[in-house]
Parts: sequence; C-alpha cells; structure tokens
Amino acid sequence: MDSGPNFIPRLLLLSILVASIPLTASQTAADTKPPPSPPSDSDLCNGVFVSYTHTKGSKIPPNDSANQPYRFESVITVLNNGRDELKSWRVFVKFAHREILVSASNAVLSDGSSLPASVENGTVFAGYPSSDLKSAIQTAGDVTQMQARVELVGTQFGVAPPNAPLPKNITLATDGWKCPKATVKGKNVLQVCCKPDPDFNNTEIIDNEYLPRQNGDLTIMYDVIRSYSSNYMAQVTMENHNPLGRLDNWNLSFDWMRDEFIYTMKGAYPNLVDSSDCIDGPQAKYYQELDFSNVLTCARRPTIIDLPLTKYNDSTFGLIPFCCRDGIILPRSMDPSKSISAFQMQVYKMPPDLNISALSPPQNWRINGTLNPDYKCGPPVRVSASQFTDPSGLPSNRTAFASWQVVCNITQPKDASPRCCVSFSAYFNDSIIPCKTCACGCDNKKTPRTCSTTTPALLLPQQALLVPFENRTGLTMAWSYLKHRPVPNPMPCGDNCGVSINWHLATDYRGGWSARVTVFNWGETDFVDWFTAVQMKNNAAAGFEKAYSFNASTLSIEGENNNTIFMEGLPGLNYLVAERDGENPLKNPRVPGKQQSVISFTKKLTPGISVRSGDGFPSKVFFNGEECSLPSILPTSNSHHHRRHVSALFLVLPVLALLILRV
Repeated sequence: MDSGPNFIPRLLLLSILVASIPLTASQTAADTKPPPSPPSDSDLCNGVFVSYTHTKGSKIPPNDSANQPYRFESVITVLNNGRDELKSWRVFVKFAHREILVSASNAVLSDGSSLPASVENGTVFAGYPSSDLKSAIQTAGDVTQMQARVELVGTQFGVAPPNAPLPKNITLATDGWKCPKATVKGKNVLQVCCKPDPDFNNTEIIDNEYLPRQNGDLTIMYDVIRSYSSNYMAQVTMENHNPLGRLDNWNLSFDWMRDEFIYTMKGAYPNLVDSSDCIDGPQAKYYQELDFSNVLTCARRPTIIDLPLTKYNDSTFGLIPFCCRDGIILPRSMDPSKSISAFQMQVYKMPPDLNISALSPPQNWRINGTLNPDYKCGPPVRVSASQFTDPSGLPSNRTAFASWQVVCNITQPKDASPRCCVSFSAYFNDSIIPCKTCACGCDNKKTPRTCSTTTPALLLPQQALLVPFENRTGLTMAWSYLKHRPVPNPMPCGDNCGVSINWHLATDYRGGWSARVTVFNWGETDFVDWFTAVQMKNNAAAGFEKAYSFNASTLSIEGENNNTIFMEGLPGLNYLVAERDGENPLKNPRVPGKQQSVISFTKKLTPGISVRSGDGFPSKVFFNGEECSLPSILPTSNSHHHRRHVSALFLVLPVLALLILRV
C-alpha cells in the first residue's frame, strides 16, 4: 500500500482544480459581456422621427451616358414618439434627381396624382389606408401602431450605384410641427426629429376624435349616408369658396383602391358607362347573381360629369339638392345657391370589406373644367359626420354614417399657358397694344411655321379688334406703314386665346376717370353666367363708382381691401356667345361674341394716383377664374398732331390694306 501517501496530494490537487472552474468561468463571462449599445437616433427623439433610407439601386435601359436612368428602392419611416396621437400624417420629400415614382406602399400622393408620377420638384406623401399614428403611451409601446413604413420604387437619373440618390430634404408636413433641416446618417439615410410647434394651437386636434374641417378654394365632402354589408350610398358635395374660382362643365375623377364599383347614381353620371372591368375581374366572380348590365361603371378611375338642368326633377336621375347644373359651379359672390354641386352614388364593395363599418373613400381626387383654373386636391381626411335636414320634414337633422373632406386649391402648373389675354388702348393713343405673341401658347410642333413665336406683336388700329387674327394681316401691315414702323418677316404669330379682353382708358379728368371693358369670345364655346375681374394698382379700385352695362362690385383679394373689381353680365347680358359667321360668310370674316361696358371712377378716395402713367390699367385680369396674359407695355401719348390726322388715317387705311393684300 505504498501508493497511499501519493493519493492524498493528488486528491487535494483535484479538489483545488474543481473548485476553481466555476470561478474562472463566471469571471470570463463577466469580462467578455458586451457593453450596452447606445440609444438610436429615433429613441432620442421625443417627437416624430422621420427617415428616408435608400435600400437598393440598379441600372435600367436604355443605355445613355448623358442621361442614364436608374431604378431606386427606398423606405420612408414615420415614428410617433410624441405624447399625443399624430393624426393624418403627411411627409414632404424634396427629391433632387428627376425622380419618377412608380409605386408607394401605405401612402398616396397628397396632391391627388396617380402613379406613376413625376416627383422631381418634391411631393407630399399622406398615409393610406391608415393615416393616424398612436403614441407609445396609448399603446404601451406597440411600434406597429406608432410607426408607418412606406416602401418606394421609382426611377432616378444620374446617380449610379453604389452612390445613394438621397433627397435634398425630408420633413413632416402635418400642421402643428416644426422640423429642422434633415441630416445625413451614413451614406444612405436622411433623417429628422420634428417637435410640436409651440405657437400652434393644436388643442382641437388633440381633444377631438377627428381632425377639424379645413378651408380651401374648393372643398369636396364624401358622406356615407347609408351603409350595408356589401354596399353603401355616398353623397358627394363640391363647394366653391374662392371669390374668383369657377368651374364650367366640371369633370370629377378619383381612384377606387379596393375594387369597388358604382352601381347607380343620381344627380350626375359617368362619362363612360361600362361594366366590362367587373365582368373580366373579381367582381363578377363574387357577385354572381348581380345583373352587371345595370352597373354604371367598373373603371378603377371613373370620370363623373354633371347632368343638364332638364334632369333636375327627373325621379330616376335627379331630385338631389344642388344637382344638375350643366357642370357650372359659380363663386358665392355671384350666386350662393350655384356655388354648390352635389350627387349621390351607390357603391358596391369587395371582400374582405363586407361589413357595415368597412368603408374606404376613393383616393387621388381631381377636378377640372373648361377655361377654368387648375385645382390640386389633397387626400380624403376623416372629419366629424355631416348633418343633413331630415327628408321627412321633421325639425331635426340626420348625421351621415361617416364623412371625409377633400380640400382642393387653385394652382398654376409648371409651364402652363394662360387661356385668355388682354389688350390695352387709351384715348391719348390711336394704336392698340394687342395680346402678346403666343399669349396662350403656340404649337411648337407645327411645321413648316410661317410666323415667328418670338417677334413682339404689332400695334393695331382700333377696328382690328373685331377681326380674327388670320384676317388682320392687311390691316396690321397698313397700320405699320402709316406709322412708319418696321414690318418683320416673318410676321409674329397670333395669341391663340379663346377669350380676349380689351381695356380702354376712355377719359381722365380732374375729379375722376373712366374705362371701357370689352370681352371677346373667339372660341367655339358659349359662356353662361360669365364674369371677369380686374385688380388695380395703388388702390385705384377704391375709387370705383359704377359699371353701366355690367353688374360690378369691389372685392378684397390677397389680403388687400377692395383691390379687385368683379364684373358680370346683367340679366340678358350674362351670355357670351361663341364666334359666329359674319353677315356674308363668303366675304365677311367671322365675328366674335362680345360684351361691353363703361366703368367710372372718382378720384376723391384716390387723390394720389396717376391714371395715364399706369394706375388706370389693371395689374391682373381674370376671366371665369382664369388669370389672363397682360401686355408688357402700356400705351403712350401720341404726338400733339395725332388728333388732326386721325380721321384722314382711317380713310386711307382700308385702301392701303387692299393694296398690300394684292401685292
């Protein structure tokens, strides 16, 4: 047993090793534990955190070294880290690389544009179908209810991968928030933390279930007045709030987002009745017992038009208040009852929205008319339910099942041409300054061109105003020769305007002055209940006294008191006919529709104005809400001999014109 003494030291050594193992292991784990990661930028934001992340890019055809297109994929994230719910979120992205947006998830374009759309000048995204973001307090930190994620796919030009085509800026566009300049994080992220604006009173937004109704040039209410599991009845009401806004032959269009279709309508009608999209689509498979021959339209983007006045009392198509106006919506200053247009439609839904409360308004609203301003419409915003008079006649109101508001504002599209123009004349000059060359645009594709689009328009004799442009050549050339003015070759092109307005300064004396306004219609469309408006400089409109053949009054526009004179035809003169044949169509040129009135002014309220030097001419002129093109120069005084020779000139002028035309 001589191994005994060696056994004790070995056992002791083994015990020491076993005892040291847990201590060594725990110490190693403690030493290698990673330090806590710093909080992310979004966690540090006690407001709304907005980010734009470029995720992928690739080259796409065609190959073009000077203007190469690339596909881009990006993600916009909106995270509500604030204390209160963020209602109807909107984000503005200032794109910088001529982007064309092809698709966007969980959002629509706030200006009502349908995709694909050019967004090179920037665009506002609005949440859809969910537009509100809860706070962490309301959801115990549930990010799925606090955050919106918008995935973008589009085309950009000039930025090749791996470089990231980041926007110039990104900001929260919802009212009541202030955002600093966005910062770049890494190479592919643009982010910003937005805080509540302390100067903005958002108590009404926070306390109410729905957003307050907004103001705009034109508002559209989408009211669900009856709702069933498979369909609902909606009333659409358009109301004009702009003192110079107007629509003629309005066309209203929108996008159905969930395969809805219109079964019946009252007060308006689709411009194309067609159910083929339903028959070829999922609608006919689900509604197998529905007679689709009675369906009005299954277009994803239908266009709705108004009905004529004769349908107002029709039991099938009419009997809707404010319907059937031939597509005319007037300013309230002309007739409040004609500033509203309304219709109803029965809308069928598709699965999974087959319950009474599953309601989704159409998106991307757009409205336009003929010779009217252009409108840009925002997305539908849920507002408090509208109230309607009880149809039974009882002294009570009925509320809509649900209501959305669409706000549309007048905009001037990029490179858009006016559709009316103005000429100037005065008692102290026998020449008329005509509308500008190509005032309403020139067809640049017309070849070969026989006129110049850049040469200034030539001064005219007064009788030329009643002659169509194509018949003015002889008069214009003869007048230029008599006045010793050069005649360019080629001659300037015409103004190409359907409506022109002549402003003639008629008199200027110590106590007042007067002007004559003549409206010409050179187009093929008659204008019912037409109006024109002029804005004057240096408060000259404050001296307005009376219009003798028009109904006229002063309006306050653009924050200035009574700076605009609003004129409309009196009963019997409110119809501006289209251009028509002369007395002898074979010899006489066509004659424009024409309305004319003299308007008088006093100088008692405007003692400092200089009528002849420019204050007697308008700075802006509108026809049916459309701003017209103005001449770039004003009439100047003739020599002191002009009155002596003017009668002789008018006698010689026709002879010279005939001689020139025969050459």
